[in-house]
Amino acid sequence: MTSPVASLADAASSGDRAALAKLLTVVETGGEPAREALAALAVRAGDHAAIVGVTGAPGAGKSTLTDRLVAQLRAGGERVAVLAVDPTSPFSGGAILGDRVRMQDHDTDEGVFVRSMASRGELGGLSRAAPHAVRVLDAAGFAWVIVETVGVGQVEVAIAGTADTTVVVVTPGWGDAIQASKAGLLEIGDVFVVNKADRGGVESTVRDLEGMLALGASSSADTGETPAWLPPIIPTVAVEGRGVEDLVDAVRAHRRHLEDTGGLAARREQRIRDELRGILLERCAKHVDAICSGIPFGTVVRRVADGELDPYNAAAELVGDQQ
Repeated sequence: MTSPVASLADAASSGDRAALAKLLTVVETGGEPAREALAALAVRAGDHAAIVGVTGAPGAGKSTLTDRLVAQLRAGGERVAVLAVDPTSPFSGGAILGDRVRMQDHDTDEGVFVRSMASRGELGGLSRAAPHAVRVLDAAGFAWVIVETVGVGQVEVAIAGTADTTVVVVTPGWGDAIQASKAGLLEIGDVFVVNKADRGGVESTVRDLEGMLALGASSSADTGETPAWLPPIIPTVAVEGRGVEDLVDAVRAHRRHLEDTGGLAARREQRIRDELRGILLERCAKHVDAICSGIPFGTVVRRVADGELDPYNAAAELVGDQQ
C-alpha cells in the first residue's frame, strides 16, 4: 500500500500544486517523513532544472530582480519555481513572507510556483532544508529553479554550493574593494548585477568590479591557470525591467559554458557531496546529544574537573562507552 508521503510525491511530480506545497512542508519539517519523501523522489529528480542563485546585500533589489527574471523566462514559455529564503519570524518561527508579497503578479500563473522558506537562523543565507527543497522542485519538472537568499554579509555564501549559476546583486556605491573581497562575494559570483543603475555611481561601481575580477584573473594566470569564465557585469533597473533580458542571456551563456567544459556535472557532484556531508553531520550530532544526555557524561565531567582525566581522553572514553 502506498504511503501518504509517497502519494504526495507522485501527485507533486504530476503537477499537483497543492501536493507540491505539502511535500515541501514535509521536507522542511524534516524527520522520517522527509527522508521518505526524498527517497520517493530519487528516481524522478535528475538535476534537470537550471538552478540559479540570487544573492547580495540587503536592499540591493534581489526580490524585484527575481520577479522580473521570472517574467522574462515565462515570456519564453518556460516553467519557473522560486524558492525565496526569508528571515525567520521571531514569533511563529516561520518565514516573513516579504518575497511572496512582491511576486503576487504571478499568483495566477500555473507555470510559476513561489515558495517562501524561513532561514531558521542559518548563517549561510539559506535554510538547512533548501537543498532538499530544490531537489523536490526539480523532480516536479520545473525548467528553472531560482533560489533567492536572505540579505548576505561577509560569510553567508552558501548559495554557491546549491546553484549552478550564482548571480550576485550589488548597487551603485557598493562598499570598497576591501569590503567586497571580505564579503567573499567575488569568489562565488558567476554573474554580477549592478542594480538600481538609474542612480549615480554606476560607472565607478562597474569599474571597481572589473578591476577586482581582473585582479583575480591575473592571480590565476600567475599560477599557470587561465580562468575559463570571466563573470560579466550587467547593469539593471529591476523596477523597470531594464537589463533583465541581458541578465537572462548571461545566465544562459554561463550554463552553456558549464555544459561545454564539464563544469555542470562537477558542480552537481560537489553539491551531492555537500548535501551528504550535511546529513552525516546531523546524524553525528544526534549521537553526540545522546552521549551528553547519558549518566556517564556527568561522571566524566566531574573526573575532568577533578584533574583525573584530560578532555581528549574523556571524549575517547565516552565514545567507547557509547559503542
